[in-house]
Amino acid sequence: MLKFVLKNQQQVEDFVRGVTFYGTGGGGSYQRGIDLLMDQLAKGHEVGWAEPETLKDDEYSCCPFLMGSLAGPDEATRKDMKDTYDLDAPNVDETERMVRAVKALEEKMGKKVSALIPIELGGANAASCLSAAAELGIVALDGDYTGRAIPEIQQTTPFIYEQSLLPVVACDGWGEISTIESAVNWRMVERMGKQLAVAGFSYSAQAGFFANGADTKKALIHGDMTACYEAGKAIREAVEAGKDPADTIAEKLGGWVICKGTVTGKNVEDKDDYYWATHEITGKGAFEGTNLKIWLKNENHMCWRNGEVLVTSPDMIQVMDTKTGRPYVNNTIKVGMEVSVVAMKARDVFRTPRGLLALSPRAFNFDVDYVPVEERMK
Repeated sequence: MLKFVLKNQQQVEDFVRGVTFYGTGGGGSYQRGIDLLMDQLAKGHEVGWAEPETLKDDEYSCCPFLMGSLAGPDEATRKDMKDTYDLDAPNVDETERMVRAVKALEEKMGKKVSALIPIELGGANAASCLSAAAELGIVALDGDYTGRAIPEIQQTTPFIYEQSLLPVVACDGWGEISTIESAVNWRMVERMGKQLAVAGFSYSAQAGFFANGADTKKALIHGDMTACYEAGKAIREAVEAGKDPADTIAEKLGGWVICKGTVTGKNVEDKDDYYWATHEITGKGAFEGTNLKIWLKNENHMCWRNGEVLVTSPDMIQVMDTKTGRPYVNNTIKVGMEVSVVAMKARDVFRTPRGLLALSPRAFNFDVDYVPVEERMK
């Protein structure tokens, strides 16, 4: 039985707005997340999430996730798809890719799963997991494995708790199935998974983290689907009431508004099926004299204010539209936009030594020690 059911477009949009906010600039397309969930409602399927405790210890879950660059294939790549590989546009959407990957993983393991877990919070990744659960007629649980979005598969709670990841099954946009059977470490699973995504022109969904109920509930960051829905709803209601959405959500979640201003610079590099970029924001009004620089690998991970480190992963940095409150996925940010930037604390599990091994400045090769955002804000 579901704890919460998304019954209409407003609730779907509130949920996707919330998971996009927590997605720290990544996690996939905001609009695709809405479209996938609305497709399920149109089919008459029940869409939502269940209490983690509904999964019995001797039942099983797995985690389906989208893999690929936020940028997606450019015009030259799409031409190559057709000219070299005789491929038209994908005919298997994100939900069906996840469904096929989950079914192939079940066949590999010889066991059925009773629940799906979103790998991360983000417009497409969380929404498509809920959509896949609805399509399969099983539940998604109220939680995820990161509490934000991340670019690499080891930056998850199952890694922190030293649980199992393999095997991983991949399905691309044309229904082709591949399996990663073994790897020397988690980073090699990430590398191989990315190469499969590259081969599928970034149209890839994968399924892994097959786990029993006890291990699932240990690794799960409980309550995140509900928290995201409430955050998305709070942003909408703030705008409707004429309140500042960034100030409102920062106060609600115990975060900080670190800049309001204009995007004045953007440098992008799309390589290895990751979206790398830096954004520069010039402060206005109360933030006059503030120059903010944000470095990202899919998601936002490093932030400098006037040349000094201000916020780093695993703490969260989200850019949102100053007026509408819409949280931006990084590939949609353009020079000239009026934005607000909110910083928030990471989940405690990512502040442990093993959590920081996976997700901290040094995990991205910056010679910077992690300092909790609340310490830097004093």
